[in-house]
Amino acid sequence: MSKKLFSTIAIILGIIFIILAIYYWVTPAGSLASYIPGFESGSTTVHIKHGLASFILALGLFAYAWFKGGKK
Repeated sequence: MSKKLFSTIAIILGIIFIILAIYYWVTPAGSLASYIPGFESGSTTVHIKHGLASFILALGLFAYAWFKGGKK
């Protein structure tokens, strides 16, 4: 598989994790989809740490795509 394909996949996953981080930051735990880690029925707290972890993972994926996709 080519470096460009891996870079594209990393960018797409990074965007998904950015969206997930925002979802964690604006949605209370009781309102999260039940298949999302952190769902707590009836809870009104927001999962800041889950969102931060997702955001950091997205930044790592973007860095991977940047370093692998660049010219030699």
